[in-house]
Amino acid sequence: MITIAVVLVSTRPGRRGAAVADWVMKHAAERDDARFELVDLAEFDLPDLDEPLPPASGRYTHDHTRSWARTVAGYDGFLFVTPEYNHSAPGKLKNALDRVHAEWHNKAAGFVSYGFDGGVRAVETLRPVLGALQIADISAQVALSMHHDFTDFTDFTPGEHRTATLTTTLDQLIAWSTVLAPLRTPA
Repeated sequence: MITIAVVLVSTRPGRRGAAVADWVMKHAAERDDARFELVDLAEFDLPDLDEPLPPASGRYTHDHTRSWARTVAGYDGFLFVTPEYNHSAPGKLKNALDRVHAEWHNKAAGFVSYGFDGGVRAVETLRPVLGALQIADISAQVALSMHHDFTDFTDFTPGEHRTATLTTTLDQLIAWSTVLAPLRTPA
């Protein structure tokens, strides 16, 4: 059975992403076609890229990078729960993506984004980055609006229709993660 990391991207105090990730995990737990685990970037000490060699070399010298590489390598796919900051993705996510290389290859990724416009611009900035890392990004996406899916811009209260969108996103993510499995298997 494949294992999907639900990556909680925001590390800010009072972050809204924790409630969104909990909602995703609640619905994912009802499935029997994949295992889902929460990966919280706030729990990883990932300073700005500090490796002396490019990540593509695969020769990591710092314990925090080796730990992150093991974490990424352990998953078949990723569902990024990400806010939009200034029409882009959070720097913490970009740093986490850039830190390791081959560990991302031949895996799939999807998005649950949130922001005033649903976080869609953050996702669009990430898609070419994922392509460079040989990650297949799926087209289905949950785009949560701070206006409609959060009460007073703080309490997460998604509309019922969001569950169907999440289901479609998980369906695609699991399908692509499964299809790519032979490429991840050593010869």
